[in-house]
This record gives sequence, structure tokens and C-alpha cells, in this order.
Amino acid sequence: MLKHLLLTTLLLFSLTAAAPAPSFRIAKLHYGGGGDWYANKTSLPNLIRFCNQALRTNIAPDEATVELDSPELFTYPFIHMTGHGNVSFTEAEAKNLRRYLTGGGFLHIDDNYGLDKFIRPEMKKVFPELEFVELPYSHPIYHQKFQFPKGLPKVHEHDGKRPQGFGLLYKGRLVCFYSFECDLGNGWEDVGTYDDPPATHEAALRMGANLVSYALTQD
Repeated sequence: MLKHLLLTTLLLFSLTAAAPAPSFRIAKLHYGGGGDWYANKTSLPNLIRFCNQALRTNIAPDEATVELDSPELFTYPFIHMTGHGNVSFTEAEAKNLRRYLTGGGFLHIDDNYGLDKFIRPEMKKVFPELEFVELPYSHPIYHQKFQFPKGLPKVHEHDGKRPQGFGLLYKGRLVCFYSFECDLGNGWEDVGTYDDPPATHEAALRMGANLVSYALTQD
């Protein structure tokens, strides 16, 4: 059973003060279809560094890269996905992602502008019975160590729309969080990569830390 994998141990003990947190890694998803899965090269290292400082986690500083059909998928408690364009999951990949998510894993999808029309039908392959629902601002993901009473921070402007946080809920558990019209990962990048003020960079990192914290501690 997946619940007996190392993943469960990491989820249960990574934020426990009573014992040293084990070292683990988070991963960026390398997906098929030709989209730029590799975008935002400095974002995850910066988020990891921030989490280790602010949350006292012990996440390995170097991110991993994982493909959906890899058995290593199940060793990462948190997987980040980004890009601007095409995404394609094979039937086997969709099945493996479902096993990962229903077995305790967590996927953060960050629309880097242009991902939306591709990712929605692909996630339907994973959970044909589920729909993305916008999470209310009262949801615990916005109220971890850092408070976001108005939901996701707006990092970059694209189509004049408000930022939205969508979720896939499987048997009441949030298995996937989808940040849309936000560009959260861009906000994690090195200062100077964009013309973002320091406050925007800080807000993006804080929201990212909330995602990691929630993924590691939810039931």
C-alpha cells in the first residue's frame, strides 16, 4: 500500500518539533507535450531556502526533476509544475499520477501564462470524476504560518483578471492546488529577474511556504 511508503513518513514528521526533520527533496515535474516544464530555473531553490528558514524544514537545497512514469515520483511529498504551453499525459502517466496523489502526494500547478487550456483536460485524464473548484479565502492553505485573507497574491499581470487558487479534492483531501492568473513561481525567482518590488517577492515566497506547509501537514 502506498500509505506505507517513505512518503508517508516524510509527511508525518517533516514539521515535527519533537524529532529532527528528515532530509527530503521536492521536485519539478518534467511532463511531455513540448511545453517549457523547465521554466523559472531559480524559483524552487529560492522557495526551498525560504522554507528552511521560515518553517524550519530540512528540505534538500537542490530540487529534483521527475517524470510521471518514474517510480521515484512516490518519494517526493511535494511536486511543482509550471510552464506556458502544451502539456500531454499518456494513459500510463495519468494513472501513475493518480496513484501518487491518492496515496498522499501533493501537486502544485502554477500557470506561467498559457498553461490553462492544456492542463485542465490533462488533469481530467487523472481524475475524470473531479472538477477544479476555487478554494475560498478561508481555506487553511491561505492561513498557515502566513496569512493571506484575500487569497493568492498577484505577482504579474496578464489579462487583467484576479488571481485564483483552484483545487482538486479527492475524498475531501486537497491533492492538487492550481494557481491561476498569479505567476507565483515567477515571484520566487531571483530578485532582479523581473521588476518586481521586494514586497511582491516576499509575498510570493510566503504563499509558496504556505503551500509546502499545507502539503506536509494536512491529514
